[in-house]
Amino acid sequence: METGRSQFPFPYQAYSIQEDFMRSLYSALDQGKVGIFESPTGTGKSLSLICGALSWLTDLDNKRKEEAAVRLQESETSLSSSDPEASSQSSSAEPDWISSFVQKKAERDLVSKLKEDEIKRKKREERLELIRNNVQLKYAMKRKSCEEDEAFKLLQLSKEDQTDAEANQDDEDLILAEYESDEESKAKNRFSVAEEDDDELVEEHVTKIYYCSRTHSQLAQFVHEVQKSPFSKDISLVIMGSRQNLCVNEEVRRLGSVQRINDRCMEMQKNKHEKPHHDEGAKRKRGPPKSVCPYNKVSALQQMRDELLGSVLDIEQLLKLGRENHSCPYYATRLAVPQAQLVVLPYQMVLHEATRRAAGIQLKDQVVIIDEAHNLSDTLSCIHSAELSGAQLCRAHSQLSQYAERFRSRLKAKNVMYIKQVLFVIEGLVRALGGKVGQNPQSQSTQAATEMLTINNFLFRAQIDNINLFKLHRYFMKSMISKKLGSFVEKYAGSGMTPHTPVSSAKENRRTEGLHRYLQSLHGNESAAPVPTNVQQGSLETLAASPMMQVESFFMALTNSNADGRVVVHKQGYLSESSVKFLLLNPAVHFAQVLKDCRSVIIAGGTMQPVSDFKQELLFSAGVGEERIAEFSCGHVIPPENLLPIVLCSGPSGQELDFTYQNRDSPRMMDETGRILSNICNVVPGGVVCFFPSYEYSKRIVDHWESAGVLTRLANKKKIFQEPKKANRVEQVLAEFSRCIQRCTQQGGGNQTGALLFSVVGGKMSEGINFSDDLGRCVVMVGMPYPNIKSPELQEKMSYLDKHLTPSGGKSPGQALIENLCMKAVNQSIGRAIRHRGDYSSIVLCDRRYSRPGTLAKLPAWIRSHTRTYQSFGPAFGALRKFFVEKKQKLT
Repeated sequence: METGRSQFPFPYQAYSIQEDFMRSLYSALDQGKVGIFESPTGTGKSLSLICGALSWLTDLDNKRKEEAAVRLQESETSLSSSDPEASSQSSSAEPDWISSFVQKKAERDLVSKLKEDEIKRKKREERLELIRNNVQLKYAMKRKSCEEDEAFKLLQLSKEDQTDAEANQDDEDLILAEYESDEESKAKNRFSVAEEDDDELVEEHVTKIYYCSRTHSQLAQFVHEVQKSPFSKDISLVIMGSRQNLCVNEEVRRLGSVQRINDRCMEMQKNKHEKPHHDEGAKRKRGPPKSVCPYNKVSALQQMRDELLGSVLDIEQLLKLGRENHSCPYYATRLAVPQAQLVVLPYQMVLHEATRRAAGIQLKDQVVIIDEAHNLSDTLSCIHSAELSGAQLCRAHSQLSQYAERFRSRLKAKNVMYIKQVLFVIEGLVRALGGKVGQNPQSQSTQAATEMLTINNFLFRAQIDNINLFKLHRYFMKSMISKKLGSFVEKYAGSGMTPHTPVSSAKENRRTEGLHRYLQSLHGNESAAPVPTNVQQGSLETLAASPMMQVESFFMALTNSNADGRVVVHKQGYLSESSVKFLLLNPAVHFAQVLKDCRSVIIAGGTMQPVSDFKQELLFSAGVGEERIAEFSCGHVIPPENLLPIVLCSGPSGQELDFTYQNRDSPRMMDETGRILSNICNVVPGGVVCFFPSYEYSKRIVDHWESAGVLTRLANKKKIFQEPKKANRVEQVLAEFSRCIQRCTQQGGGNQTGALLFSVVGGKMSEGINFSDDLGRCVVMVGMPYPNIKSPELQEKMSYLDKHLTPSGGKSPGQALIENLCMKAVNQSIGRAIRHRGDYSSIVLCDRRYSRPGTLAKLPAWIRSHTRTYQSFGPAFGALRKFFVEKKQKLT
């Protein structure tokens, strides 16, 4: 295949930077590189990724078809030809005859395999073509689904009429199956597991591209871009998500929490595959039949899988299709993965090995594109970190103790042994926090302190160093104890503080008695009256849920290498508020397998700068050589005159702008910042967005301005909005901010010329929010948002980097980390303003430290090349006023 391509299918005339992007992407994929691609938001990055990557995939498929055809022809020709000399050999030349026979057999086997592969490929293509073009087939599928409506509704009605059976009749579901360790299972037949109906659905994986991003909204936006692309009719796309996002069974969706939805779904799966016992003379247990999910039928899943592969659907369309066909989108998408060419999914499903394995994702020789990857290192660390509170640990110990006590006569010896080990480890974790199990965690006081320990030292401290955590982790995975315990807790609400919570015989009290007793104990009053029945449902569900999944995650985290992580023991005065947290220091250890398995990995984002630490921490540490890394960075599509970035070193009164921790709280600095904003609001039309380093500083400076009358002066020119602390109010504030600016710019707002929004770096409005056109004519950055250097986690991370990485640029890796975290946050915030080719905006960086060459170098290239530094305020203000006067003249 060519290592380049001159033209790419595109829905409209591509910008030159988009063509450069696609050419570089094609080359990186073709050569199996790890690519770091930076393309500012508003430059059509998603479409460039789609058209560049799918062009390469199409060419690869075509090339493989041609090569297979040539190889088949050559093999058939070789097979049909014969060697007359070999045929006339006497019996004394037997070795030659044998070698000729072996050679012919190998050639026949090769021809058979090539023909078989060709038949499979043609069948796959014919099936997809049929699905895409045969409308009658789709209608037939819907008719068949409609015929099942009556039975489906009857099944739903029968579920509503079910009542609770006697407690012990269906407890069999809660009993752990007999467990065999790896050593034991190796000696037995590995295929003794009962066959499932849908084993036949497993297919060979075709070459594909996995595209992942941070949020479901970003994934939905990407799918919409695919639908607009020239590949929308020819590509097989599958979008994946969690059960919480893809479940269409209202009975399960109503459970609310992710854990309860997962547990209920898996329980229904088990019931589906459970084979009835037909032993003669066996008594049939009375009680309701075990419920199975009506949406999980093999035929319906197959039909939905085929329809998914034949059209590009987003999540909303996927859910609609699932309801219409009475088929489960969650399992249908997993069935479609092997034959899909483009799989769209969240970060965790690719970056977390256990999740990847559970979803049936195979990365060997495939392509992974990670979009919005500016925080990839933090994302990896977060995914593989784990935290447990003292209250969670005590509740887990109490629940598991009650489970073991209730079923002690029915559990096999191996299960009893492992449950005792789990209880022993949990007890050790509580002991490390200075508490004891079996007592109210809210009444146990601890000495407030924070301690950072290596994994080994923590295991010694908790006195659990003699426990094989790898075996325990395998036990969690194979026995599904977390799910069993979750079902047990949901059924009996046995979360009382005593290890042997009795189960009431009264059916109406059985589910809540233990929980009520636990709620009473939290108030430290054992003789208190029963909890009223109007207790909020949310609090009941929180306390009734089992924390064993979190315990399992923490156990898994402790199996990391001693050098790659730390355990933070955080004591808060009371055991219930204290916590143990695993902190991953080396994210490369979990990213290395992705880099090793994949043919190519593309890491893309709008602002990837600074790249140096990214390569050091994630790529070089994972064993990737410099020769395998390809970098691409492009400018913006806007003309240079549409952007005015300014570094401001002093204010109107000559006060030097130095927002270090020691200086930023001084009244003079706050007053000077107010004067700068007042002048900016006088000349900037529309919206101004002002970013502060933290919520704390934002509140402090706004309170000072209010008492000093600065806010009143600002409000005369711009209506003032503040970023809300509650996430559910962000959309409302943005809508009001937008309406205010629209009213002022179109109808005139009297003295007011727009709106001023106070926001926080790293907050809810610094990422993923577009301040395009009049919404963001000026972005002001007050100070430099350095992270809290006193944080124990950050100090440990710096120490780790200093020990394992080499210094560069005269700075230690730890110091570089601090600066890079700061500048990444700045770059994300200031990139909010310019969103398309015709947009224009100004950026004002208020701090003299931005003028340092090393800091300027970490700005995105398209901003850095136009940035001007002003030592005094007058010339800077003049340039700002001239910028907007010229824009106004052009518009008029």
